[in-house]
Amino acid sequence: MRDDPADTDGGSAGRLSAVAGTLLGCLTALAGLLCFAVAAALLGAFLLWPRTRSGARALLVTGARKLTEVERWRRSLFFGDRFPEHRASDQQVLRYLASRTCAGLLCTVVAGLLVFGLVLAGLLAAGVFRSTLSWQELLTQVVLGSVLLFLDVQGLLSLAALDARLARACFGPGERELLERRIGELAASRAAVVRAVDSERRRVERDLHDGVQQRLVALAMLLGRARRARDPAQSDALLAQAHKESGEVLAELREVAWRVYPTALDSLGLREALGGVAERCSLPVRVSYDASGPLPRSVETAAYFVVSESVTNAAKHSGAGDVLVRVVRRGGILTVLVRDDGTGGADPEGSGLTGLRGRVAALDGMLDVHSPAGGPTTVTAELPCV
Repeated sequence: MRDDPADTDGGSAGRLSAVAGTLLGCLTALAGLLCFAVAAALLGAFLLWPRTRSGARALLVTGARKLTEVERWRRSLFFGDRFPEHRASDQQVLRYLASRTCAGLLCTVVAGLLVFGLVLAGLLAAGVFRSTLSWQELLTQVVLGSVLLFLDVQGLLSLAALDARLARACFGPGERELLERRIGELAASRAAVVRAVDSERRRVERDLHDGVQQRLVALAMLLGRARRARDPAQSDALLAQAHKESGEVLAELREVAWRVYPTALDSLGLREALGGVAERCSLPVRVSYDASGPLPRSVETAAYFVVSESVTNAAKHSGAGDVLVRVVRRGGILTVLVRDDGTGGADPEGSGLTGLRGRVAALDGMLDVHSPAGGPTTVTAELPCV
């Protein structure tokens, strides 16, 4: 199968850019060596004397930072690296520049050997063309040259990988900073989950108090009136009304129970539970489900609540006439998409969506809400299935 020409051109351009960046790295390594040589010659005595050490060190670090910025520019321009805003310490800068200088000089030597090998290969080809080499000599030269070429290329690749690691260590956050960020993210997601659970608990309590409890009071009053009624026809009418009210109470109580936790997830799975959401919604809901294989229970629960909350918001606030729910699993990621054709303008920082974001973040997932004025509103959640 042929590659797409655009992809081939992009790959060739990327390789040429990497070669140019590597060759430029050889020159910057020479500049780093010159920097350290000048510092040793002009600042060596001042660095050894305690009274002038701080000033001489500051001057050395200033020059090293300028060369380091050149290296950062080289990595960004020729290799496409994108580094976060991170200011390395003076010790990191000096350590990086020293390591980068040594690696660059070694890369210069290896690249020079490669050029020298190409020249020898040209001379060998010329000798074969003039028939001045025997077959034994030619075979020996080809085998030896192939081995040396392999070692030379592997050396260049290893030095390129070392260059990338050194750049990440200096320009990117270190392991300690990454660990601190991770701890902060976990603490924030845990706090968000606690807030979401408390908010959901208060909403359930409010639904029970303002909805189910009031309906039960009305049902009790209807039954009391039916007991006291002297007219059988009036009593039958009150009992019929009470029977209807009891059905509505059961439906509302079932709705509240599903908000707490849908039992269909345990017995039937996520697909059937989403079908129940579609049946209970007052809007037509189209569900597309393409997630083969078992899912972790926590992922199923988060996906269900993303769909349930989004569909409920669409029915109550968006003025939509149609809702699309798509659940797709690709590799280790479950993607849940809910789109309605309403008027848009949903607040991503609202209590319901904030709770969903905290629930999804607790699983190292991502929740995105796109709701421009005029619609449509699209809620997308990506949940790792690991």
